[in-house]
Amino acid sequence: MTGIVVNCRFLSQPVTGVQRFAGQICQELKNILPDVEFVAPRSIIDIKTASILGAESIGRSSGHLWEQVDLPLYLHRNNRPLLVNLANTGPLLYKNHISTLHDITLARYPKSFSLPFRLAYKVITPRIVRSCNALITVSEFSKNEIASHYAVSRDKIYVVHNAADERFTIRKPSASPGKYLLAVSSPAYHKNFPTVIAAYKRWRHRKEIGLKIVGTAGASLSPQSYGDLPAGLDFLGRISDDQLIDLYTNAIGFIFPSLYEGFGIPPLEAQACGCPVIASNTASMPEVLCDSALYFDPNNVDQLTEAMDSLLCEPQRQAWIQKGLVNSARFDWKLSAEKVASIINSM
Repeated sequence: MTGIVVNCRFLSQPVTGVQRFAGQICQELKNILPDVEFVAPRSIIDIKTASILGAESIGRSSGHLWEQVDLPLYLHRNNRPLLVNLANTGPLLYKNHISTLHDITLARYPKSFSLPFRLAYKVITPRIVRSCNALITVSEFSKNEIASHYAVSRDKIYVVHNAADERFTIRKPSASPGKYLLAVSSPAYHKNFPTVIAAYKRWRHRKEIGLKIVGTAGASLSPQSYGDLPAGLDFLGRISDDQLIDLYTNAIGFIFPSLYEGFGIPPLEAQACGCPVIASNTASMPEVLCDSALYFDPNNVDQLTEAMDSLLCEPQRQAWIQKGLVNSARFDWKLSAEKVASIINSM
């Protein structure tokens, strides 16, 4: 047993931005702080990352029960080490911890989440925020939101950025990929996909240029909900990172329409692959993307169609590609993990 333990419950969860942050930070921390111990439930699904970390499976439960019972019991039996929680939750009855909260989407857009999720996190999040030794978040925007909403000192909150994985880089384009715009998202309300669909329906170039949507967004975008879905719209579901890199490489542009994000990794992935980004002008997006993206009001369909039009001018598109490459290079998982290590060492 070491003096530092990382809560790796995230290894038993499907990978979204939260789990990607935790996994990438852990892999870098293993090199920076080799004595850190990684513990997880037995229900691991991210076998590859668990193997890289040498994660130890403890307890018999899974999910919240593992995190609230098995994990703290293990820690109490082993001299109450510093616990590092990197994925928004942690044990409520364990005091010696550094925790992470990516944003307060639950408070701002509660209808993006199921009732059981809302009930659970309305209990867990405030207690974790107030009891932790230090709190990590992913942007200055989120830091301000958390400090205001939970009435905690800004001095307690540390900003550690996300980044694009090093695999996301420019590849040789496919010989004849077809012309399309790309989006990556989920059915959650704050992801704002009805605006993208409405803009694509109205866009005069949609007969020549498709729209591909990666992720689970298609589950909520039914004809019953939004009327007839236009030809050229292609829902791809969940795909591998390798497939996603190819899609970024060959796309005319990437659309990120969210109403609210604590950070937003997909735009950086797109930029790193040489794909220009159209992003909403709200929440953390201007902070993360600076002047490297075409912005639009996420409630204004006309502004989005104008941004889509602008990428059809190749000189303009190339200029946005270059700005995106410069911007994405500002973020690096190793640098972010070094900041986490410095927070741990300061406790």
